[in-house]
Amino acid sequence: MRTPVTIIGAGLGGLTLARVLHVHGIPATVYEADASPSARTQGGMLDIHDYNGQLALKAAGLMDEFHRIVLQGRQAMRVLDRDGNVLLEKADDGTGGRPEVMRGELRQILLDSLPAGTVQWGHKVSGVRALGGGRHEVTFADATTVVSGVLVGADGAWSRVRPLLSDAAPEYTGTSVVETYLFEADARHPASAKAVGGGMMIVPSPGREIFAHRESGDTLHAYVALTEPREWFAAIDFNDPAAATARVAEEFEGWAPELTALITDSDTAPVLRPHYALPTGHRWDRAPGVTLLGDAAHLAAPNGEGANLAMLDGAELGMAIAAHPHDVEVALTEYERAMFPRSNEVATFEDAEMHGIDSDDNTAHHLADLFTQNTEEF
Repeated sequence: MRTPVTIIGAGLGGLTLARVLHVHGIPATVYEADASPSARTQGGMLDIHDYNGQLALKAAGLMDEFHRIVLQGRQAMRVLDRDGNVLLEKADDGTGGRPEVMRGELRQILLDSLPAGTVQWGHKVSGVRALGGGRHEVTFADATTVVSGVLVGADGAWSRVRPLLSDAAPEYTGTSVVETYLFEADARHPASAKAVGGGMMIVPSPGREIFAHRESGDTLHAYVALTEPREWFAAIDFNDPAAATARVAEEFEGWAPELTALITDSDTAPVLRPHYALPTGHRWDRAPGVTLLGDAAHLAAPNGEGANLAMLDGAELGMAIAAHPHDVEVALTEYERAMFPRSNEVATFEDAEMHGIDSDDNTAHHLADLFTQNTEEF
């Protein structure tokens, strides 16, 4: 079987590429390891920026659908210290350029915009090999194969396509996050709900930090960040939720109870999310018929830009192919020439949702001062 454009991975970047190609009348097939769209949860809220993610949605012709899923008021932001004092608060007046949506709902918009059969579920890639002439054979876990005219690795951090282009591998950044959820927060967890406020809360501290979002359905989604080696986390049995929760909570002894309750009162078992990154400035030499987008190309520690960049990658790659339908190599060269420097731009502090929590000056007062100095960004 041969398809004009073969996309590995049905994340936001891969689906945006498929949608932009569809808009321009170019067929594509997306192969995804998950068995179905609902095989696993799709994560929490995303702020979709007017300078990258929204540009991708415009190219995909999906801005109306996007506006319908925006969670009003969630651009509000506050910085607290570990005692629970609010040091800075920014209300959501509706004029910010980073409206919040649920990742799963955004993905569904993209899925609904594609012709039936575009996404082939339950296709886990086991190997990829070059055939010459820009063609590649993709082998799946069930031993079936496809041959691509253009192959795009949109398959995330542990991409099976990346080795065709680069020997680089993700490395642990030194920080991991433990995720928790508090449901029906206003009624069942009022003190924590009040601390988080209407949007995002950040409580920074060197080596230890708590972020929380108020998501849809009165849910608080917390990210408890700790700067420790992988071995430190390996010593915690996350198969024992109570013991893992207690061990993580120990690291926040002395913090305000409404903050530590985001750990101890979780309605779900704590989930460990180690953070990995590719080398800064990761790039590769042009190879015929294949390229990467999103985390497969430029995985970085969470900074609020990952999903937005993946979508913009997908949109710009799709537009480049549409602009050069008879010369794929020109299209891929044009795409990579713009993508490499864009993905290498250092995320400034005010752009970041996560930041260097191992820094000695990463305190609530320091963060509040930085936000105050850069008010125009918000």
